Amino acid sequence: MPTRRQVLGTAAALTGTALTGTALTSGTARATPRTTRHDVLALTHATLVHGSRTVPDQTILVRGGRIIRSGSSAGTVVPRSARTVDLRGKYVIPGLVEAHVHTSGPAEIAAPVFPLAGVTSVREMWGQPVHHEWRQQVTTGKLLGPRWVIASPIVDGPPTLFTEDTGNPVIEVRDEASARRAVRAVKRAGADFVKVYSRLSRPAYLAIADESRRQGIRFAGHCPDSMTIAECSDAGQQTIEHLHALLLATVSESKEKEIRRGLERVRLDPREPSSMARYHSWFRQVHALEYEAVRSYDPARARALFDRLAANGTRVVPTLSVHHTLERPDQLPATQEEAKYLPSWMVESWPATWEALIGGRTPSEAARIREIYAHRLRLVAELHRSGVELLAGTDSGTGYLVPGFSLHDEMALLAEAGLPAHRALESATTAPARMLGLADHRADLVVLDANPLTDIRHTRRIDSVLVAGRYIDRTERTQLLAQVETAAAAAEPPAAPTAHRPTCC
Repeated sequence: MPTRRQVLGTAAALTGTALTGTALTSGTARATPRTTRHDVLALTHATLVHGSRTVPDQTILVRGGRIIRSGSSAGTVVPRSARTVDLRGKYVIPGLVEAHVHTSGPAEIAAPVFPLAGVTSVREMWGQPVHHEWRQQVTTGKLLGPRWVIASPIVDGPPTLFTEDTGNPVIEVRDEASARRAVRAVKRAGADFVKVYSRLSRPAYLAIADESRRQGIRFAGHCPDSMTIAECSDAGQQTIEHLHALLLATVSESKEKEIRRGLERVRLDPREPSSMARYHSWFRQVHALEYEAVRSYDPARARALFDRLAANGTRVVPTLSVHHTLERPDQLPATQEEAKYLPSWMVESWPATWEALIGGRTPSEAARIREIYAHRLRLVAELHRSGVELLAGTDSGTGYLVPGFSLHDEMALLAEAGLPAHRALESATTAPARMLGLADHRADLVVLDANPLTDIRHTRRIDSVLVAGRYIDRTERTQLLAQVETAAAAAEPPAAPTAHRPTCC
């Protein structure tokens, strides 16, 4: 049995604004009437999910956005003035953390949908001024939303994969001096970390790594085509996003040299005005190299690389969700229930965007890309077995990935790849929270109707959510989701046709 210290630690890991909530209907968790901002919230008789096991009949006390005490219900004194919520038969997990998002759209839709889907913190991977505005509104209680950790704008080399049609700024750096200036500039602008991208030159990337150390700011993102995964890890890159570069680095030494020469030949047309066309070209060139890597996979070299990543503390964000949508378009859903929480003009843009990104594949190319995707799943399993910390991120904001809700699908894909349910859950809770330095005792919890350790898909069975100390019960959650749906249905397309365009990142 876990000690009281362990249970308290679990509750802390399960992790203000005003406490709210209404009495719930029969058959759900029972709550006493609404209390004031400074009162204690007592979540009683809950079953906590603790690693690979559950701890029954626990009580958690919350005040001012913090977990102040946790322990057995029999041994935890609940203040008489506390608002009490009886969670018998419910399972409590930490608030989910989405490690790779691109958030756009109206604030009243884009922000609330995350916590209402159980996602209480997000890592924004293409930072823009609006994200900092939303974070401030969430912090002051003016907007329901997640905790936001915000990247810089994308820092890339010329020609970048993105053009002005995205409506979002990209910082292009051509040399060491401009790379260092970019790091200093994004730090001054308030970025939490520097987002590095695929087309950076080697000198520019190394300058970013060095200047980030000097400035005391993290850098994370893609492994540039000019660098190897091992070099990025040794340079101190906090996370590697996606699995393209990882796959290319898990081959025999002679084959890797051949692939590196192939990457040096990858070209983008700087005259091409469409980001989708540029990405389409990049995908076709890189997929050809990836297929060669699949056929030349070297388990021993892969294990040596993964051991190196683990030793360096380099995390990997596989983003299986976006790989799946791009590489298994035959499995794209005809409809998505949760798409109702997005504006129709956004959802209706997905098919055309996907056609621009991946259209024109021959049957042979499609078959090869399916093999590549299957191999990615095997790589994720090997990363896990090697002790590389995996973080669940979806690349939501791209097509077919509904913000917040898509994280549940990402955990399911990680489980499909071979992660035990508790490890898939940790990839979306304690692991990213630890990396991002989120406070241990923050009051961010998700209450479930079923045990996620028996089936990771049970994370979708949400009863209620605690976000920064605000308790949103089942009834209120249903009401708030209905408000998001109404706002989405009424949302008008942006005046600028390129704004909020879904793009891969």
